[in-house]
Amino acid sequence: MKLIRDNIPKIMKEMGKQPKTHIATEKEFEGALIGKLDEELKEIKEGRNVEEVADLIEVAYTLAKEYGATEEEVNALRKQKNLKNGTFEKKIILE
Repeated sequence: MKLIRDNIPKIMKEMGKQPKTHIATEKEFEGALIGKLDEELKEIKEGRNVEEVADLIEVAYTLAKEYGATEEEVNALRKQKNLKNGTFEKKIILE
């Protein structure tokens, strides 16, 4: 079992497949989102593909929503942290 995007069952049916799905419970959904983060991170490591980065961000936004935050709130927090702690643009490694 794995979490899939909302339109995937419809796409699979259009391809002649009969997907077996169910709607996750709240607890199952949180676990599935965290598992999806791991999956997307693994795909990023394997392929260095910006599309996988976009998938990772989508999963992160959905997880934030589950925790009660909007995309805008997450971005505001990100910007606050950038102002306070900086970004990663200088590529500094702590030894």
